[in-house]
Amino acid sequence: MDTDFVTTFLRDLFIPGTSLAEKIIRPAAVYAFLVIILRIGGRRELGQMNAFDLVVLLTLSNAVQNAIIGDDNSLLGGFIGGATLVLLNLAVVRFLYSHPQLESGLEGQAVKLVKDGHVFRDRLAREQITVDELQAAVHRQGVTRIEDCSEVILETSGTVSVIPRDPTPIEAANAQILARLERIEALLGGARPA
Repeated sequence: MDTDFVTTFLRDLFIPGTSLAEKIIRPAAVYAFLVIILRIGGRRELGQMNAFDLVVLLTLSNAVQNAIIGDDNSLLGGFIGGATLVLLNLAVVRFLYSHPQLESGLEGQAVKLVKDGHVFRDRLAREQITVDELQAAVHRQGVTRIEDCSEVILETSGTVSVIPRDPTPIEAANAQILARLERIEALLGGARPA
């Protein structure tokens, strides 16, 4: 086997083509950019409300790939870039954990989209969520109708939390019907209703 080939292969695999400082600064800058752009873009991208939002997230990672690694395709360069992203995220999460006011300001507040079956259409419009998307989110949580929800909340993470009514209007109506049937049976059977 040609020793020049092996030497070149190993050098390209393990020796970064750019400086260590650049390997750390590039991922940090892309991290900051993505945090800002996703915050501006809203919670839809975070919660992946529909196929279009998912496509944006998938192509976004490809779009910033070269900005993270530059002209370097070495294994070690990728490890340094990846480690920088993970360590930076760990530092940010720990910092925000100890500064909840700052975290609240950066992430915003949860938004109540439904209260006692009533849809807040102005809030849906502000968050750019259609009634059909809301209905789909409610279905994914196991509730049949929006009217059966006590609350539907768009969390700061972009996920939708659904709190069903207890009991739902249909369950309450069924309970009333059963109570009436029991009284009728008691009257027909000669016994006194309770």
